[in-house]
Amino acid sequence: MVTQVVGGLAVVLLVVGLLGSWAAQRLAEREAVTDAATIADVLAEAVITPSLTDALADGDAAAVTAMDAVVRERVLGPRVIRVKLWSPEGKVLYADEPQLVGRTFPLSDDQRVALSQPQTKAEVSALDSTENEFETGGRALEVYRPVWTPSGRELLFETYSPYDSVSQRSGQLWRGFAGVTVSSLLLLVVLTAPILWRLLRRLGEARRQRERLLERTLEASEAERRRIAATLHDGPVQDLVASAFVAAGSAARAEASGQPRMADDLRGLAASVRGNIRTLRTLLVDIYPPSLASAGLATALVDLAQSAAARGLTVQVDVEGADDLGLTEDQERLVHRVAQECLRNAAKHAAPCTATIRLAREGGSVVLDVLDDGPGFDPAGLDTPAEGHFGLRVLADLASDAGAVLQVASRPGAGTHWRMAIQPEGDGAEVGS
Repeated sequence: MVTQVVGGLAVVLLVVGLLGSWAAQRLAEREAVTDAATIADVLAEAVITPSLTDALADGDAAAVTAMDAVVRERVLGPRVIRVKLWSPEGKVLYADEPQLVGRTFPLSDDQRVALSQPQTKAEVSALDSTENEFETGGRALEVYRPVWTPSGRELLFETYSPYDSVSQRSGQLWRGFAGVTVSSLLLLVVLTAPILWRLLRRLGEARRQRERLLERTLEASEAERRRIAATLHDGPVQDLVASAFVAAGSAARAEASGQPRMADDLRGLAASVRGNIRTLRTLLVDIYPPSLASAGLATALVDLAQSAAARGLTVQVDVEGADDLGLTEDQERLVHRVAQECLRNAAKHAAPCTATIRLAREGGSVVLDVLDDGPGFDPAGLDTPAEGHFGLRVLADLASDAGAVLQVASRPGAGTHWRMAIQPEGDGAEVGS
């Protein structure tokens, strides 16, 4: 959540920065254009109009020279870099660039409007017109306005101002805008930080409560499974074992007394009871492996393999020395549960096939391998587990919580190989993923 908040704040700052830069640029352009128009109006009224003559409107060279002296002395400077005087027909009567004087160019729409409806027109020019062939730089502030000779002949006065003033003003506006914006955002962060902190603490406490609830649920489930398994083992299973012995003894006595039909019936009854005993014992191994606590991990894995045979699996077991690997009771339960789930998965999706369980020490780790020669599958499907694979994803999480690593190697038509590596407590080294 902290990462999301910081990321969101960064995005807000970026968006505000981009919008602020754009707004500052537009505002600076508008103000610079307004200033250029004001300067052009002042120059037209105070300098250009008093210096205009009809001779200049007729193209007299001496009048052009006199106007050039006035422009260079009183108009051109840092804020005005170009000056032109046009006739209504588009002829350049005067320009501070001598090569333009006397040439004719088509007037733009803004120039015609400025002449036909006497007004000042100002804009940002890209300097891409033919009249600007001698200009350098990308853009300039262009201003048009009409002026009149003493006899009333109308001419068009044009000035260019440098675009650098726009960049300077934009920077000033942006710095002022950025200061206010950043300080406002920082104030917002300061004000919301306590709220966010309390929210994070509540979320953390809720997460810890869920973890404690899950632990208690698992403990209760384990205790209930153990109770059910003990009840079945000490009650119905023992009763059935006794019944099987009684039926077998009765069959022997019936055979001895010359009652072969009754003997056959009793032997069938004994066999049926023994079958039910095997079924119940298989169920006991699934619910809670009593041999895990009594006889050890190796015996529990052998029992697990025998119970899997009823599901269409031929299981080979290589667990010699499994009880001397230094695993804790919790780690042994994890090994048994992973092996059980892997065999259950093989029985459901790969049977009939041959599976192998191996448990041995490799270096500083204890490694459980569960292999089968079934049809295999695409491991990428575990990212979005289908029915039957979700339990293995849960086991992967349980293995990770216990400091173990559960991995799978498979592909369609090539079988499946599950491997879990776990570090016995007290060995010191960690298992690599």
